[in-house]
Amino acid sequence: MSHGFDTLQIHAGARPDPATGARQTPIYQTTAYVFRDADHAAALFNLQEVGYIYSRLTNPTVAVLQERIATLEGGQGAVCCSSGHAAQIMALFPLMGPGLNVVASTRLYGGTVTQFAHTIKRFGWEAKFVDFDDEAAVAAAIDDNTRAVFCESIANPGGYITDLDAISAISDKAGIPLIVDNTSATPYLCNPIKHGATLVVHSTTKYLTGNGTVMGGAIVDSGNFDWSASDKFPSLSAPEPAYHGLKFHETFGPLAFTFHSIAIGLRDLGMTLNPQAAHYTLMGIETLSLRMDRHVANAQKVAAWLEADDRIEAVTYAGLPSSPYHDRVAQICPKGAGALFTVSVKGGYEACVKLVEGLEIFSHVANLGDTRSLIIHSASTTHRQLTAEQQEAAGAGPSVVRISIGTEDADDLIADLDQALAQAAG
Repeated sequence: MSHGFDTLQIHAGARPDPATGARQTPIYQTTAYVFRDADHAAALFNLQEVGYIYSRLTNPTVAVLQERIATLEGGQGAVCCSSGHAAQIMALFPLMGPGLNVVASTRLYGGTVTQFAHTIKRFGWEAKFVDFDDEAAVAAAIDDNTRAVFCESIANPGGYITDLDAISAISDKAGIPLIVDNTSATPYLCNPIKHGATLVVHSTTKYLTGNGTVMGGAIVDSGNFDWSASDKFPSLSAPEPAYHGLKFHETFGPLAFTFHSIAIGLRDLGMTLNPQAAHYTLMGIETLSLRMDRHVANAQKVAAWLEADDRIEAVTYAGLPSSPYHDRVAQICPKGAGALFTVSVKGGYEACVKLVEGLEIFSHVANLGDTRSLIIHSASTTHRQLTAEQQEAAGAGPSVVRISIGTEDADDLIADLDQALAQAAG
């Protein structure tokens, strides 16, 4: 029996606790699990049986969250970890190696650009940044050493929508996986797997939790990629020495990436999600569709008001008919363009600072996807480590503020922006 999104966001992966009958998923605050006997322990360690060994690898609370996110995304499996940044490294980990590269969009969260431009070099990996609106440039950037293509469905900070169908066609032709960060859209607004994504990553810290309480990340495995079609992905297709020559793809089929990420990724990288954080995120997901509908409605109203205000140079919200990405909303995000966008303020850097400091309802924080409306001046904060050229390419120039619209009364948000813009203009 198939169920709708609203039902799955509450029930997927969860059952009443068999020990107590508890209806809400308990927080299994334990590090280890008792084995039935020596044979049971051996089977678990040999990956011959699925179960619980140690909470760095698997935990019952986290397992429910993994199944719920995988179900909502339409994937075969998912692995949760300690943050969205951890999810990005774990997504790349089985694919990459020294001398190999990932082709990445220029329109990414500033922290991701920094991670890809600098930090992954310490592993011997490289990122090639390309404007993903230039499909020919994306195809040209892929070479014999490319092992993944990476983009965001709705890009942070500008709210730009990626043509996932076009990009997945390019990655498919090259025989490499497409990784899509779906944080800003959530599976309610966008299903990257339906548009050809191999893997989907999330910062569950944002909309999935929705209340700014805990950090977390997730990697969803579509199960659709043939890891054995070439010799490019030996971690998944070749014998694994740590498991007596087991071949993950041959053994686990469409769950190969998921099992590898648990058995090796979490085992050795240790980027574990704690069960209390998983519990908070599960509770947040129960209202995801309700919140996203309100986020989108508010964003549409506020963005339209800002675009009509003569103190504003431009608004990047894809839900506006004036946006060059407006036509992609129906194709990629049919339930709405999200609630994240940037605003270019007349008066430049100083006016942006005055605007941010003059707001009362909006919170000035380095986060997004909260029920509260949030604002930040990206050039001086989240994108500060980037060059001026990188800031402009990411849509985070000095005259730009990023706005994450919450679920408050939209008229109150407009009034708050109005009074703060008056101070900025003055």
